[in-house]
Order: sequence, then structure tokens, then C-alpha cells
Amino acid sequence: MKPLRMEENFGNKNRNEEEECRVKDHDNYFIQKKDGLGRLGLSTLQKVTTVFQILAYGASTNSTDEYVRIGESTAILCMKKFCRTIVEVFGDEYLRTPNANDVARLLKKGEERGFPGMLGSLDCMHWAWKNCPTAWTGQYSGRHGSPTIILEAVASYDLWIWHAYFGLSSSNNDINVLQSSNLFVNLTQGIAPPAHYTIQGTEYNVGYYLADGIYPKWSTLVQTISQPQGRKKQYFAMMQETYRKDVERAFGVLQSRFAIVKGPIRFWDKHVLHDIMYACIIMHNMIVEDECNDYENVIDSNPTPIPNVDMVDGETKRLQQFLARHRQIKNKEAHYALRNSLIEHLWERHGDAPCEPDL
Repeated sequence: MKPLRMEENFGNKNRNEEEECRVKDHDNYFIQKKDGLGRLGLSTLQKVTTVFQILAYGASTNSTDEYVRIGESTAILCMKKFCRTIVEVFGDEYLRTPNANDVARLLKKGEERGFPGMLGSLDCMHWAWKNCPTAWTGQYSGRHGSPTIILEAVASYDLWIWHAYFGLSSSNNDINVLQSSNLFVNLTQGIAPPAHYTIQGTEYNVGYYLADGIYPKWSTLVQTISQPQGRKKQYFAMMQETYRKDVERAFGVLQSRFAIVKGPIRFWDKHVLHDIMYACIIMHNMIVEDECNDYENVIDSNPTPIPNVDMVDGETKRLQQFLARHRQIKNKEAHYALRNSLIEHLWERHGDAPCEPDL
């Protein structure tokens, strides 16, 4: 088995050492200690190597003894503690929703692609749960025939995963998952960064995501046209279906980097599954950040907090504003108006000279 080189996957050596110190400071389990006889115990490298054997290669926990001299029970404990620590230490940074600088960069890329206002693409992924408790098998078995857990995610052009909602059973469909997720919580509360853009002379201040046909006709979601009639709609459908695959590419890269997410998971505890999934997403975003140079110039380490300009005194007014934003998100007329404007915009920009989509 080829060893996983941290420098190749998680940036330069100095950064790795800094992040290693943050992990050690948060949980001293990863600090090498002496036993009662003064003998050194397992090293940090042994424990972390064991974890990455399990996460990156999908190795079974009882196979680590041969490679790094760690028993099965210790390997399981290392993985649980490591994933929990990664989520607690790096979750706020690498599982964040887009801030004002992030939104500006995403809007710029969306404009270049011909989709002004696009913040990413939305879809769901299923993770097989091999050791699902028998009593839950029916609940977690959907059309796949075996128990799976759903991950709802939003990914951008660079494969950064901006939104991750994990845990619902596969007896739910994508609509049920969307209804229960927190994707639009900041937007309904009025604290999401504004996304200002113009299409066909109409100004907008709320971004949108590309999605497939199962999702509802909301003003914040743009779907393809199943049977497009005419060159304009055919061109729009081709472009939408091309860029919507960003999230599918992100799923594929996530599974290729962390084989544990691709194969059936063998743990029982749902809390452990949550930690594993979110830890893999965090490390995936770390790799994306390290590979993308534009993050260095755009992301502000101390962003200016966004004032809650829409929040006013009085519970009644706040409730009215919340309901108004909620209705605006689910406005079907606004959805069709936005899609029609995008159809015209794309045709004016690219329709006269057919070209391949710019990924």
C-alpha cells in the first residue's frame, strides 16, 4: 500500500505543521506520552497515518496493525477523535457559508460563464450504510434497495463545497431534504451577503443555484428545460446541464480522495458517520484552497461583519419580514422570469457563435 504523503495533499510543510499544532492543542490525545514505566506510547505520526489509511484508502480498522502497529480498537478510537477534532477546529472556516468576498468571487465567475448571479450548483449524494441497525433498515432503504444516508451539498466551479447537510435517510427524496436543510436559513433571516447583479436590465439582489428537474420552482433555483423547443432554449439547457455538473464533479473528487465516503460505511453510530463525512469535506476544501491561487487575494481573514439592516425592533415586524423573504424564495413567477431572462442573456452572449462551455 502506498503511503499517503501529507505534503502532496494538504499543502506546504509549514502549513501542515501549523495545523498539526492546532489539532494537538485541541486534543492532547494526539500528543505522544509515556506510560507508567516511562516507555513512549504511540506517536502522532502513527495515529494520523492510521486515520488516513482508513479515510483515504478505505482500509479496514483491523488492517492497520500490520502497517503502523496499531490495534483495531485503538485505530477506531484514533479515527473518531481525529474526525471530531477536525470538525471542531476547522469547521467554522472550511464549512462556512459564503461571505461577502466569496460571493463577489462566485458572482464574477458566474458572469464569465454567462450565468450572472449563480452561486453554485445543488444536488444530493447517497452514502451506503452497511451496518445500519436492523430496526432502521426500512427507514434508510429507498430506491437503492439498501440502507443509505443522504448528503445535500452545494459546490462551486472550483469544487469547494459551500453547503453540506448530512443525515437524512434515503427514504426521502431531494425535495424532502431541501425542505429540512438549512440552505436558505441566512437568506430568510436577512443576514446573507447580498448578491447584486443585473440581467436584461432587471436588477437582482439574491443569488441562485443550478439544480436538476426534481427540485421545486423557486426563485433561488434554476433548472434545465426537459424538452427545449427552439435554439435559444436548447442552448440554455445545454449550458445549464454543463455547469450544474460542478457539484457532481465535487462528489466524484471527494470520493476519489476519501475512499471511505465511496464505499459502504461499517460503523454503527450516526454521530460518528456525521463526523467522518464533515471531516472529509473539510479536508477536501483545504485541498481546494491550497490548489486555487485566487483564494489568497480574495478571502479576508477578518471580514467586515454584515449588519442586519433588515432586522428592526419588534417581533411582529421581524416575523413579517421573515415570512416575506420565505415567500420570495418560493415565488414560482420569479423563478420563470429569472429563467427566461437567463435564456435571452445566454443567447445574446453566445448564441450567434456556437462554442463549447468554458469550465
